[in-house]
Amino acid sequence: MRYAATASLSFGSLGLLRLFGAPWSWSVAAGLGVYLGTGGWQYFYIAIRTVKRDINGLYVLMRVKLALWRHTRSGSTLPVIFSRTVARHPDKPALVYEATGETWTFSQLDQLCNAAAHWALSQGWTSGDVVALFMESRPLQVVLWLGLARVGVEAALINFNLRQDSLLHCLGVSAARGLVFGAEMAGAVSEVSPSLSLSMTRYCTGDLGPQQLAALNAQSLDPMLASSPHHPPSYVPSKGFSDRLFYIYTSGTTGLPKAAIVIHSRYFRIAAFGYYSFRMRPDDIIYDCLPLYHSAGNIMGVGQCLINGLTVVVKRKFSASRFWDDCIKYNCTVVQYIGEICRYLLSQPVRPSEQGHRVRLAVGNGLRPSVWEAFTQRFGIEQIGEFYGATECNCSVANMDGKVGACGFNSRILPNVYPIQLVKVDEETMELVRNKAGLCIPCRPGEPGLLVGKINQQDPLRRFDGYANQEATRKKIAHNVFKKNDSAYLSGVEGKAGMAAIADLNGSFNCDSFLREVQKALPPYARPVFLRISPQVDTTGTFKIQKTRLQREGYDPRITSDRIYFLNARAGRYEVVNEELYNSLVDGRIPL
Repeated sequence: MRYAATASLSFGSLGLLRLFGAPWSWSVAAGLGVYLGTGGWQYFYIAIRTVKRDINGLYVLMRVKLALWRHTRSGSTLPVIFSRTVARHPDKPALVYEATGETWTFSQLDQLCNAAAHWALSQGWTSGDVVALFMESRPLQVVLWLGLARVGVEAALINFNLRQDSLLHCLGVSAARGLVFGAEMAGAVSEVSPSLSLSMTRYCTGDLGPQQLAALNAQSLDPMLASSPHHPPSYVPSKGFSDRLFYIYTSGTTGLPKAAIVIHSRYFRIAAFGYYSFRMRPDDIIYDCLPLYHSAGNIMGVGQCLINGLTVVVKRKFSASRFWDDCIKYNCTVVQYIGEICRYLLSQPVRPSEQGHRVRLAVGNGLRPSVWEAFTQRFGIEQIGEFYGATECNCSVANMDGKVGACGFNSRILPNVYPIQLVKVDEETMELVRNKAGLCIPCRPGEPGLLVGKINQQDPLRRFDGYANQEATRKKIAHNVFKKNDSAYLSGVEGKAGMAAIADLNGSFNCDSFLREVQKALPPYARPVFLRISPQVDTTGTFKIQKTRLQREGYDPRITSDRIYFLNARAGRYEVVNEELYNSLVDGRIPL
């Protein structure tokens, strides 16, 4: 708006001088002088500094947009796109399972997906039905959701860390008609089995004896798949590029997990943006050590295999000690990370394999500036592909020029090409701050705010498909953001749990019993790292918890009389935060 006003003033000056008969050269010079004198020089400075980055970003955007338009027009779906990939690379390795060393070519993966599709039809499932997948990462998980998609059945990808109430919630909110679980998840399924609907058929993959299967009312999946036909099913669902593919769940650190809807075009655009933004190559081999129940591992990683024909090595679970050895063994050129993974790798002792690999690109999010350069220098990584974006959001950004510490950018020259904005929020209530016209107020450079993305359901890049729960969907949409009567997606990505403030009115709180209950009910990332025990929890005049003050005070024991505890994961207990422990945390000697 500021630059628009400056431009309007300069053009007004130009017109006024021409009206009084001044020569064009004088008029243009005067108009330019007014523009520069009123702050327009900043625009030129920014344009010169960012033009290369913005042109590259525009190229990536237009390339993805064109591909989306083409697939939408032809009625493509992800299984159709994968079939074309198979035709291009029938004998090329598609997926490698690190745990067993098995390799599936694109042709073999295609046949296994057909077998899963025939199995789904034999169970009586049809287009629009949902089947939950609950297992540790393995290529079979890809086979199942892609095979189900071939006949229009939608998978619900359940976080294998979930237990009890959280697990039941995720199964229930998806309205799944079937549950496929890995043998390693039998204990978790057993805990909730009495509460599961009898109409939800259950299948187990892996080694589980007849008695255990019977106790869980489950059937063995592996022989069913082995006996299923490998040719494409004759049934073709009436689904298109804008229809549902599967569900991916939010982390659940701010409540129970929400089932985010992933449509075919969303899967394609996330993978395509990663491929073009970070300049991946057709001969790249990706080391995917992230869980396949989430978008980073299953879309940004596996998506490069299904859409672009890259080979992907699937790791069952991340291992810091085996990371670089695996990369050398499988000739990997691209690795995936989340911020903590990089820190774990840096904490490992120096070993020869960390310099003997061929990895040139690391793709992920959450890499802190303090870790970024140490990571690239020690391990010889040429490029970091840092990005930001929740599975369901329409305001993803990517760091395309390698600026240390940045997760992405939005063009200051062409802001309307990709309409996202950081807007001001009330730190006390986290509600949007609005101007006199009732619209949101953009943040100034360097000012914190909430990232929002303008919604346009007709544009695959800007649509917001929400969650299985409509109320949860409504809470993520704001109106009158950029202009009157528009709508925008509200970010606020859920992350690792921080501190829980607990009111202990009679002094009976017990950390050990609290931790035991938390371990039963919550996955590790959702367990509070800090506890603050107070005689009472202070509230505002409108009876809202004073979170801002608690956030500001943090876990410094010197500025509060409340008891503060830190979860020592290695010791398996909460420990009192004294000044010595506080200093160790602040200095980084004890990792959070």
